[in-house]
Amino acid sequence: MDRTLPVSLWDATAEEEDLVGSLPENESFDVAIVGGGFTGLSTALHCAEAGLSACVLEAGQVGFGGSGRNVGLVNAGIWLPPTQVREKLGETYGPRFLKRFGDGPASVFDLIEKHQIRCEATREGTIHAAHAASGLRDLEARWKEWTSLGEPVDLLSRSEVAAKTGTDMFHGGLWDHRAGTINPMAYCRGLARAARAAGARICTGIKAETLRKDRSGWSVQTGRGALRAASVVLGTNAYTDALWPGLARSYTAIYYFQLATEPLGDRAGAVLPHGQGIWDTAPIMSSLRKDRSGRLIIGSMGKLIGTKSTGLSHRWAQKRLSRMFPGLGRVRFEEAWHGRIAMTPDHIPRIHALADGLYTPIGYNGRGITTGTIFGEAMAGLLTGMKPEELPLPVTEPAAVAAAPLKARFYNIAFSANQFIKGF
Repeated sequence: MDRTLPVSLWDATAEEEDLVGSLPENESFDVAIVGGGFTGLSTALHCAEAGLSACVLEAGQVGFGGSGRNVGLVNAGIWLPPTQVREKLGETYGPRFLKRFGDGPASVFDLIEKHQIRCEATREGTIHAAHAASGLRDLEARWKEWTSLGEPVDLLSRSEVAAKTGTDMFHGGLWDHRAGTINPMAYCRGLARAARAAGARICTGIKAETLRKDRSGWSVQTGRGALRAASVVLGTNAYTDALWPGLARSYTAIYYFQLATEPLGDRAGAVLPHGQGIWDTAPIMSSLRKDRSGRLIIGSMGKLIGTKSTGLSHRWAQKRLSRMFPGLGRVRFEEAWHGRIAMTPDHIPRIHALADGLYTPIGYNGRGITTGTIFGEAMAGLLTGMKPEELPLPVTEPAAVAAAPLKARFYNIAFSANQFIKGF
């Protein structure tokens, strides 16, 4: 891993220090956790606070995968509107899931406050912006559903969205007051710091290579020795590899790229003046937010094609910003990166029992911050006596997504074509 290059803007600007740790020798733990992102670190923190001995194995650095490459929108719920969630999960899990995930941002911000995590946290909400009249109709339906459940969401007119974003290109929007923004890498590092303070071990640069179950528990073999644990949690999500055969075929992997401008100061004073992050209703979604230094971070579905200063993604970002904010002028980008997202066919995440004492939450569909945090707490609950039926979702076995690699390639081609078309 080349540490001379930042994972993302968030890596380069995080106030929380990077945390490193070596593999303990000849130790056994209650739980071994593979992956040092939101899920793994939330699991470690909550397990340690519950009195379990926990050890995190991270192949790279803390937050190296999707967590450190996230947009940083702390959104409530998932992609689906409440009615569809209830239809898919039933009347037992549906309402419970909606309540738990609706409260997800509060769980994240409570942890940030409790552990004083320095991650540029703002709680001004996020705006789901209508790219067209059809998008506004969809948002109106969602607004009616969420308000019927008593949730604090406002439907915004075109002029109201323009006042909050600085652009008149959107037809309206849904302002979710539960949500907010963070530096996601700093949040990861803060979780790691808190987990270590609670007694968890955090091991970086340690790749889990094989898992083996015997009568006394699990053996996790790494390139630097073995670790024993009574239970194992895989917190790898979209960065799942061949550690557990077939697991990586249980979702479709897509990419999301972002570019961050230099600090723009007064030039961008009218852009997102109150700090909300936005994402739109277009079939190939785009996002925009601002950090505390006045950088604009713009992104969309697909791989980064080129660099921060040249190439297709750079051209797309310049064109997109010029369309949204004609008076902004040409900008210079400081960082560019992409990350992977694990998409499930029904847009609902999963909790899988892979074997006795081996679990994985997976398939976050682009909602990694809240989902990883919630599922980490759920894993700790499961390992400390919670009944499986009390979890936010039923525990299931993984099922392969038909033609997942082909779907991933098709999406990548479509997203690249979108960059090409919109960049001219």
